[in-house]
Amino acid sequence: MDLGLKDRVYVVTGASRGLGRASARALAAEGARLVVSSRDAQAAEAAAAELGPAAVGVAADNADPAAADTLIGTARSRFGGFDGVLISVGGPAPGWAADNTDDQWRAAFESVFLGAVRLARAAAAALPEGGVIGFVLSGSVHEPIPGLTISNGLRPGLAGFAKSLANEVGPQGIRVVGLLPGRIDTDRVRELDALSGDPAAARAASEAKVPLRRYGTPEEFGRAAAFLLSPAASYVTGVMLPVDGGARHGF
Repeated sequence: MDLGLKDRVYVVTGASRGLGRASARALAAEGARLVVSSRDAQAAEAAAAELGPAAVGVAADNADPAAADTLIGTARSRFGGFDGVLISVGGPAPGWAADNTDDQWRAAFESVFLGAVRLARAAAAALPEGGVIGFVLSGSVHEPIPGLTISNGLRPGLAGFAKSLANEVGPQGIRVVGLLPGRIDTDRVRELDALSGDPAAARAASEAKVPLRRYGTPEEFGRAAAFLLSPAASYVTGVMLPVDGGARHGF
């Protein structure tokens, strides 16, 4: 099946590692042209170099109010267009409600929440008909994850914003989608498993709760993201798609 991604231009944030990088790889494999960002300039450039000449790396922090204009402007100046964005940010600090500090909440709000909202608003104003805005969120949108209180507080709000935005920009032919990763085998998830003091036991316990009885791979997540961002999914909007091996209990 042809996803229709050849020569379409996407911005992917947080693309130097994890789910953002896997999504960028899947888009590039289908012929998309990419602006990939990371807070670290060398990491962004390395990610772009891996993807080939149809990608450019940009140092950008989602918490920076100038990031949106920089990324969208780069897409237009380098590739002559802008067809979509995948907003992927690193997870906020782990911790429990009694332990997370005000500073941790503020930093996460600026980066994870407000930075994503700002970039999505800028994209909505710049995208043509057929454009798409994607969010990488978390299974915590539907069910809180123990030990990730800040994420549990912010991700559901972003999902609500995404749904509201989908309703507002739908008449312009712009789609808004979200992806809810479960236990995907990334550095971030390995770090979370290690917090238990016994990573192997933590992983085994998590896998036992997944109907497929394993962690997902970043490549599996990336393929799901590429489909949702592609013209092949042109009648899919306002949805939050779990990519979790069936771990979510509800429909």
